[in-house]
Amino acid sequence: MKFKDIKFNKTEIPSGIQAMLNFGDYDLSIVKSDFSYGGKSGLYEIAVFKGDGQVEMPGITETGDTVKGFLSEDEVEAIIKKMHLVGGADPEQIQ
Repeated sequence: MKFKDIKFNKTEIPSGIQAMLNFGDYDLSIVKSDFSYGGKSGLYEIAVFKGDGQVEMPGITETGDTVKGFLSEDEVEAIIKKMHLVGGADPEQIQ
C-alpha cells in the first residue's frame, strides 16, 4: 500500500485526520493534528495496537514507547512496509 492510497478521516480534534490499517493481529494508527507529534509541522504520528492496547514494536516504535511522531509521508510508507513483513498480512484499511 502506498501513502497516496490511504483514505484519512477527520477526527473530533480540530484540523485532525486519522487512518487505521490492519495487518492481521496488529493495527496501525496514522494521525496528523495540532496535538500529534509533528502535526503542526504537517508531519504524522503512528501508534501500533494489538487487541485493545497500544504495543511497542521493535523497528517500528522506539524502545519503551508505543508512539512515534514527526514522520514524513515517505517514513509512514516505510513503516507500512515493515508492518506488512512483521504482521504477515497485507494492509487493509479499517477506518
